[in-house]
Amino acid sequence: MHKNHLNNIGMYLTKEIKEEIFAKHGKGKNDSGTAEAQIALFTHRITHLTEHLKQNRKDYNTERSLVKLVGKRRSLLDYLIKKDILRYRAIVKELGLRK
Repeated sequence: MHKNHLNNIGMYLTKEIKEEIFAKHGKGKNDSGTAEAQIALFTHRITHLTEHLKQNRKDYNTERSLVKLVGKRRSLLDYLIKKDILRYRAIVKELGLRK
């Protein structure tokens, strides 16, 4: 792999992008703990990995990471359903997730 390629993979999730996601979906720009903030961050990462896999179909390590990430997001969504159905419905609608 070329050095530029590695930089492009690692730089898609900068501190500024994380703060923006947390500010929009969490309680503030430093709030990385709420379920909504984590779900939004996972969704951003899932979207990025999906685009990467469209270009690199045989990248099985990334595929495995994507599957694990989707599972983590599903677990958080399941937690939110049990905890507070209104928060669940709000985040699903806001992020445009199915179900």
